[in-house]
Amino acid sequence: MTGLIDTHQHLIYPDVAGYAWTDDIPPLARRAFPLERYRDLTAGAPVEGTLFMETGADDADYRAETRHVAALARQDGSGILGLVASCRPEEDAGFSDWLDECADLGVVGYRRILHVMPDARSASDTFRRNVAAIGARGLPFDLCVLARQLPIGADLVRACPETAFVLNHCGVPDIAGDGLDPWRADISALAALPNVVCKLSGLLAYCPPGAASADTIRPYVDHVLEVFGPARMVWGSDWPVVDLARGVEHWLEVTQALLAPLSADEAAAIGHGTARRVYRLD
Repeated sequence: MTGLIDTHQHLIYPDVAGYAWTDDIPPLARRAFPLERYRDLTAGAPVEGTLFMETGADDADYRAETRHVAALARQDGSGILGLVASCRPEEDAGFSDWLDECADLGVVGYRRILHVMPDARSASDTFRRNVAAIGARGLPFDLCVLARQLPIGADLVRACPETAFVLNHCGVPDIAGDGLDPWRADISALAALPNVVCKLSGLLAYCPPGAASADTIRPYVDHVLEVFGPARMVWGSDWPVVDLARGVEHWLEVTQALLAPLSADEAAAIGHGTARRVYRLD
């Protein structure tokens, strides 16, 4: 089995931070999803380590979330290799100070969720200057956009050529709506930019009810494999959001089925090799 680095491990601690976005999602609302639960669910799986992915904590709480998980990561046996922290590139006030603090918290990348933001958010000079500052520190920026926002994401990538970007969830295709196009062309355009890699994650949650399977998502996976190639892909569980499909155990099974036709080197690149390079884990 191919070894995996989970580059998209969410953790939810309601006693540490608020997560208002979960309020209308019954499987997630007002529930804790701690590290211990993740470890139980993935016991016996070939997960070599994880990157905590900021979990969309409320604006007042994202720093507290990062500090809390940084402390967890320092515990023996946590399995957490680094953190992708939340940030606010649209604001100059305190931005550099936050990056400075994160340098001591095991942060290996940053994310600002854009799929729930106005489309113009990432187009401001302030936003782009601060994302470029992340790249100047040698760290990547995770790009989280809806399929219709892929051209907007591409504009941001072009504006910050020295920053590495990690496209979350294969660009969030509308699989339930049979949304191969124009997603396919927009993904190809993004893949043509050399400073982007694609994250194989999240797809099962976008399937029609009851249809979450390797066969359902294969046309989308085949396309990102074609245009990005395994050397520009990473893997993530998107736990616990993956519970909106059939859970992380099922996603691990699907992952191995998707990687099985590839060569050992190609599967290893997606499973862990590209993640080690992009997030500088070595």
